[in-house]
Amino acid sequence: MGKVVMYSSVSLDGFIADDHDRPGPLFDWLTSGDVPLDDSGVLKVSQASYDYTRSYWNSIGVTITGRRVFDMTDGWDGKPPSGIDHVVVVTHRGRPSGWHPEAPFHFVGGITEAVAKAQSLAGDRTVEVAAGDVGAQIFAAGLVNEVRMDVVPVIFGSGKRYFGSVNTHRLLSDPSVVQGTRVLHLSYQVHGS
Repeated sequence: MGKVVMYSSVSLDGFIADDHDRPGPLFDWLTSGDVPLDDSGVLKVSQASYDYTRSYWNSIGVTITGRRVFDMTDGWDGKPPSGIDHVVVVTHRGRPSGWHPEAPFHFVGGITEAVAKAQSLAGDRTVEVAAGDVGAQIFAAGLVNEVRMDVVPVIFGSGKRYFGSVNTHRLLSDPSVVQGTRVLHLSYQVHGS
């Protein structure tokens, strides 16, 4: 089975969005360089960010997210983002009626079921867990192997927290650090997961 990685871009003070669910400048690093990150021609990063991010993105088989993000993005119009094969949505409401029946989106009622479904779909590829409340619940349950953050030099002061509202104690390894343009890429292994 592949590893489970909690991931997001984050402000220096630990927020993944402001109080109105807007990311503000958190994704500016994705357009601050000259190396194309994908085929869109829009995402251009520094070479260091490309090397770090592209290899990670290539490893992802499934993303787990909550219903809030699914609704805010309109489910990416039925196409998983960044070339990911499947999306598992944690929700008690199920698939929206008539919404892209062919789309590789799977709707489950809880975090344990979400991780099990995602791992069965991903095989030996990475399961990415979106940071925020659902990610924090999965982290608190001890189901996350690695924490990845793209730390952006901005302070929000308040908003949606990377680790959501869940309080838990976990020991992480020393970080692996990559310096990009307008971003610091950090990854930590989770002890005891």
